[in-house]
Amino acid sequence: MAAIQHQCVAVAAAKAASGVVELRRFSAGTDRRKLALAPQQCAASQLQLKSNQRVGAYLQRCTLSAKRGQSHVAGQRGGFGKLVVRAGAKEIVFDRESRSVLQAGIDKLADAVGVTLGPRGRNVVLDEAGEPKVINDGVTIARAIELPNSMENAGAALIREVASKTNDSAGDGTTTACVLARELIKFGLLNVSSGANPIAIKKGIDKTTAALVEELKRQARPVKGRDDIKAVASISAGNDDFIGTMIADALERVGPDGVLSIESSSSYETTIQVEEGMEIEKGYISPHFVTNQEKLLVEFENCKVLVTDATITSIKEIISMIEKTNQLSVPLLIIAEDVSGEALATLVVNKLRGIVQVAAIKAHGYGPSKQALLQDIAILTGAEFLASDLGMSVGDASVYQLGVARKVTISDKKTTIISDNATREEIQARVAQLKRDMAETPSAREAQMLAQRIAKLSGGVAVIKVGAATEVELEDRKLRIEDAKNATFSAIAEGIVPGGGAALVHLSSFVPAIKNTFKDPEERLGADIVQKALLAPASLIARNAGVDGEVVVEKILDCEWAVGYNAMSDTYENLLESGVIDPAKVTRCALQNAASVAGMVLSTQAIVVDKIKRKSSGVPDLPGMPQLGY
Repeated sequence: MAAIQHQCVAVAAAKAASGVVELRRFSAGTDRRKLALAPQQCAASQLQLKSNQRVGAYLQRCTLSAKRGQSHVAGQRGGFGKLVVRAGAKEIVFDRESRSVLQAGIDKLADAVGVTLGPRGRNVVLDEAGEPKVINDGVTIARAIELPNSMENAGAALIREVASKTNDSAGDGTTTACVLARELIKFGLLNVSSGANPIAIKKGIDKTTAALVEELKRQARPVKGRDDIKAVASISAGNDDFIGTMIADALERVGPDGVLSIESSSSYETTIQVEEGMEIEKGYISPHFVTNQEKLLVEFENCKVLVTDATITSIKEIISMIEKTNQLSVPLLIIAEDVSGEALATLVVNKLRGIVQVAAIKAHGYGPSKQALLQDIAILTGAEFLASDLGMSVGDASVYQLGVARKVTISDKKTTIISDNATREEIQARVAQLKRDMAETPSAREAQMLAQRIAKLSGGVAVIKVGAATEVELEDRKLRIEDAKNATFSAIAEGIVPGGGAALVHLSSFVPAIKNTFKDPEERLGADIVQKALLAPASLIARNAGVDGEVVVEKILDCEWAVGYNAMSDTYENLLESGVIDPAKVTRCALQNAASVAGMVLSTQAIVVDKIKRKSSGVPDLPGMPQLGY
């Protein structure tokens, strides 16, 4: 790493009365022994600082200016000791062997995920810490699989990446993305093994995919009312009409631009309840705030909310507030212009140590619109807006100036705040005032901004409270509803296409015309690979339903765009009319992400993984018995 800045961040104050760790700055010449501190392990890096060294803490990327990838930290003259990090032995494989071992790992994960595809797909049981879960969700299955062979696991990790990217961008279609990626890689490696240029093939795949995405956008049809929404949600939830109806009812109550939130119910019933709340187009500042590691979300209940337009950089500004909320044993959400430097480091370290529950997000928007949004959030939560131009300081704020949110959910991109009932009258008064302002303003742009604010405040949040008889059933139902919700919003955003893999099959008929525009024969091979891979999802859906996949694909190719195979009814029909539809965005993201990862695998020439050291157990190996130790 590069030399650490002369001013470094160190854990310098023992826990305050509340137990909060405060971070201060000390020069490189400060002797650690003069601080009268016991040696302690830095929670952020898990590296032990020795008591006879001068201060040099490695606290977070945000607090140090350093370059990645070096093996030691070099100190300033007369300053830091040397920290050496030695890597373990590595195993390297090249060329055909590297690609074949990747393919083996890809196949294992894709096979496990693929069994869930389609209305007659099967479930997968995940054994997590002795608690089995019955799952039908592709990305959840993919994330749970770790293969014992390091090289095969590298291949499986690539498919996990496809599933995760598709889930992040579209919220559904993860199984389709995995199936497409496996087929693209399989056919691509066959050509590379025969001597084809992998770079040219990758280029052909990318160009073909880009052209098909444009064709998909042209073919997509906008969502038309409740029936389309119900159909999309039902299909995404595994042909569960109850979930489809639930999503359609929820959106009817909050509108197509509304917010849906999913919670566990205390009863067996699944119900919808509309509450005051809003969604902000900003996510957490640091991923270290995450409380739900599986979904990478921050989830707080009965949360205190600090709202300010100031940029918070100093420890002194927030240490008092952290201590107060810690004493109350409640989470704290900070919404500010920005939180950085020592202030962010303090929040992160205390969160990682489990001392406080805290998260921070930046205010969304620019100029007056940002100020207005912060004022709306303050009214929603009952907080006092700490405006810098009025001389209101975060450091001087009391706990009584904080707002309260019944529930807060933060992803890397969005924040959903559900208020408690205490602020309902204030919200209604605010909406009435905004409507008067909109009627009086002569500016069309300002009127549009006011309309958006009114929609955010008055639309509310439809909370779907999910009930079930058992914990296993509850988790499965929540995942299905989450998929249905995401698919519905994707359909509203980019329209719908025939489901059941039919859209991909029909897209394959456009490939020959696209291929004819390529001059390089190896780029044409890339187009052929895409054409073959596009048939895989429909074929697998048919096989999971007990039907010959190749026969189904051939019949779909002979039909018009909207016609495909309905695996539930075992008929060929107009899928748009019968309600077997997929969001165009889900299909697009699955194809793009699969092509992206396939290109990386095809251009791979070597794999480097940790070499597994097997320890002797002292017991001779016997035939038919596995070796002990690793």
